[in-house]
Amino acid sequence: MNATPLLQILLSALSESKLEVIMIGNAGAAILGAPITTLDFDFLFRKSDTNLKKLKKVAVLTNSVLMRPYFPVSNLYRLVNDDLGLQADFMTDVHGIKSYASLRSRCHNIDLWGFKLMVADLSDIIKSKKEANREKDRAVIPVLISTLKLKEPKPSYAKAKQKTKSSSRAKKRK
Repeated sequence: MNATPLLQILLSALSESKLEVIMIGNAGAAILGAPITTLDFDFLFRKSDTNLKKLKKVAVLTNSVLMRPYFPVSNLYRLVNDDLGLQADFMTDVHGIKSYASLRSRCHNIDLWGFKLMVADLSDIIKSKKEANREKDRAVIPVLISTLKLKEPKPSYAKAKQKTKSSSRAKKRK
């Protein structure tokens, strides 16, 4: 299944409603290059009366139902459109993430099809999955860590050569 049409519908509704969210979870990791798939989209947002009204507008714009499946124990709002196969979870708190502001300060701002999307950094997604410690999260963590290592900047050949020269000079001085 190609999630592109669903994500386009969702991003259009988020843009029109002006609800600021940060994509987290496997969908966020996939956008950042992790070779994984998922059936839903996960977002973190600031809980306020205004944002809850905006979230309800997103539900209307996507012809979806907005529910609280784990009320009152969870701050999860689930948006579902069975006809489209759309499921998006909107959370106000996430395992391993101190605050929306702290996550926002490290997120990636990505342009997708003309829509702005904030995506949590891969290191934050990994931290959250480790903290949640669910079986499905533990299964994907090695893939996410491998992706993160591949994305880390490698020292350039010139810098590596310069470090080698510096260390050999230091040895000669001794």
